[in-house]
Amino acid sequence: MLSRSRVAAEPFGVYVHWPFCRAKCPYCDFNSHVRHNGIDEARFLTAYLRELAYFASRAAGRSVGSIFFGGGTPSLMQPGTVAAILEAIAGHWPLEDGVEITLEANPTSVEAENFAGYRSAGVNRLSLGVQALDDASLKALGRQHTAQEALDALALAKRHFGRVSFDLIYAREGQTARNWKQELKQAIDHAADHLSLYQLTIEDGTPFAARRKAGTLRVPDGAKARALYLLTQELTETAGLPAYEISNHARPGSESRHNLLYWRGHDYAGIGPGAHSRVTRDGAKRALSTIKSPEAWMAQVEALGHGLASDEPLSAAESAEEYLLMGLRLTEGIDLTRLDHRIDANRIGALESEGLLARNGDRLTATPSGRLVLDRLILELAA
Repeated sequence: MLSRSRVAAEPFGVYVHWPFCRAKCPYCDFNSHVRHNGIDEARFLTAYLRELAYFASRAAGRSVGSIFFGGGTPSLMQPGTVAAILEAIAGHWPLEDGVEITLEANPTSVEAENFAGYRSAGVNRLSLGVQALDDASLKALGRQHTAQEALDALALAKRHFGRVSFDLIYAREGQTARNWKQELKQAIDHAADHLSLYQLTIEDGTPFAARRKAGTLRVPDGAKARALYLLTQELTETAGLPAYEISNHARPGSESRHNLLYWRGHDYAGIGPGAHSRVTRDGAKRALSTIKSPEAWMAQVEALGHGLASDEPLSAAESAEEYLLMGLRLTEGIDLTRLDHRIDANRIGALESEGLLARNGDRLTATPSGRLVLDRLILELAA
């Protein structure tokens, strides 16, 4: 059991989920919603501020090292809404020196007009959802911007923010290694200090899943997908943007502090519809999640002060398994002492002999070969 002083010293962050989008992308299974008739942003802001106060009471005595506005599409928020939320967070918890404040944004010209306002509000890191650098692929992915708009927004973001990241999706339908190499080289040429490069996954319940079932969507898989992944690692490593996590690449020192918080198994408060939290109190870690429906979440916050749908304790075994699942994604790997020797040493040794794991004292990492079969490693280690 962690002491109160130990908990207070651990990294802590705040996640703010804005669940609204202009349109739903066909590959997306995030908690995002389209409201063609608009929303009452002032009313939602009041609910966010009230739920923040609730979580501040659940996580008293912490200091905030990172804040992340995710979604959905947070760049649909008015800068004044972002400023009010940041002011409330700073009123509930002390902010650490150099606190990282990230906002996810779409690179449409309309949303880019708010970049200066977000910077004035306190945002110091922008994450752009570019996804592709050619118009045909953007259309196929259901994106609302063009490749040129993306590059223009990226240039504008660099002028306003000290740190800028952007996302690309690869292993898209019809994509070849040659296509991806050209696109990734272009992305690296425009990169600031961070890139998120995600291999397309087909999630159940999405339009892409329905198309694949119907045989009208064919994406690279197996050996082709593996070749694209290896090419990604090679090009980013050479360019000085090595992977620090399976899908995330950064210049040394520019890793996303907030994402590291998740992957290293630390606490965070998640605010807004469909947000998740991990909060340690009285020595026990709890898993919390809020109602997914924005309107139902808001109604409950107005009635009860929070939008919680679940609030469950995590056993020591569950916490260890979660840390294993998240931590092995990192190039730095995991600290075995945090698992209380729950992993069989013989199993580790067998995977080491296959060249899939590497152990250095109490540090366990997946090798480059191991990261290609990470799901298998986690299943075997957690068994």
